[in-house]
Amino acid sequence: MQKIDIRSLLKNQSLFKEDGFINGNWVQSKTTFDVTNPATDDLIATVANLTSQDAELAIKSAEDALPAWRSKTGKERAIILRKWFDLIVGNTQDLATLMTLEQGKPLPEAAGEVVYGASFVEWFAEEAKRVEGSILETTWSDKRMMVLKQPIGVCVAITPWNFPIAMITRKIAPALAAGCTIVIKPAELTPLSALALAELAQQAGIPNGVINILTADANQSIAIGKTLCASPTVRHLSFTGSTEVGRILMEQCAPTVKKLALELGGHAPFIVFDDADIDAAVSGAMSSKFRNSGQTCVCANRFLVHADVIDDFAAKLAAKVATLPVGYGFEQGAQIGPLIDAAGLQKVQTLVADAVGKGASVVCGGAPDQRGGLYFQPTVIKGVREDMRMMR
Repeated sequence: MQKIDIRSLLKNQSLFKEDGFINGNWVQSKTTFDVTNPATDDLIATVANLTSQDAELAIKSAEDALPAWRSKTGKERAIILRKWFDLIVGNTQDLATLMTLEQGKPLPEAAGEVVYGASFVEWFAEEAKRVEGSILETTWSDKRMMVLKQPIGVCVAITPWNFPIAMITRKIAPALAAGCTIVIKPAELTPLSALALAELAQQAGIPNGVINILTADANQSIAIGKTLCASPTVRHLSFTGSTEVGRILMEQCAPTVKKLALELGGHAPFIVFDDADIDAAVSGAMSSKFRNSGQTCVCANRFLVHADVIDDFAAKLAAKVATLPVGYGFEQGAQIGPLIDAAGLQKVQTLVADAVGKGASVVCGGAPDQRGGLYFQPTVIKGVREDMRMMR
């Protein structure tokens, strides 16, 4: 498979990295894993496939960096985080290009995510100055109760592929603002965005060891995850992803009684009552469902529509959905990119076939797009019941 020269597409070529990032150093490995463009199946990077030993080194680096970072004032941390924010915003186009190449979302949508992701850094840079304790009222006249807020210690973040910048900045920024250090395990499908953020963090002056990035394929990710969960040094773990994996991580963290922040699989309903403004409901449905080709944790998973208005709603929704332009993320006007991988495409095909086989009807779409590859037509299916896999 021929490898595409990504650097030629970037103004700031330093943002393209294929090595892990530990203690301020770019770390190679004995083996690598491929990152491909889901829109074209082109090879775009061969990334360091780090190991559990590298994870232990990253934890140690974060532990060693903790005292100096924790001892900085909130204002000092805020100034550095603000520099990181400025660099992220200043490199929006290049970061969006990397994201579209590895994740597949249309370029304008990727650029919007960069700005959205940077906003977390901006917000928590300001919050760093406001980490305040308090004096509490007591029931004893001879005692005073004081609450101090202190960094919990070394943190770990495991992030998904669907928002490869926003999900990382949302976890890193509050940890750093509070005075913690962090180890990040990005999704194996989208490591390039994480590594680019690490490069900008280093340029912003975030000290060595405060941020560490562990890149790994699916198999090595399991070993790295076990190491991160088992370490008594790690005091907090944040994960966004499936309920199944979240349950495993919770179990693995239990022996060391870590603090956990788990954002797991949702099943969000979009409900349309009989007195709804149908045009407004359709507009809301379009905004909710089809961003990032429907691959978002907060998009509507099912539409519950009153029987009196279902025909009107389905017809109007299908008319809008049928006009959504499917295309490569760098093409002008493209709004629906590819699904992330072959497993994602197979899942959609299986769910559609199951629903149709049990009596649901396809109002529009319902098949792979004519572009081939990982593209699937935006689809509306009517008459889905509780016994259909799609409903669950």
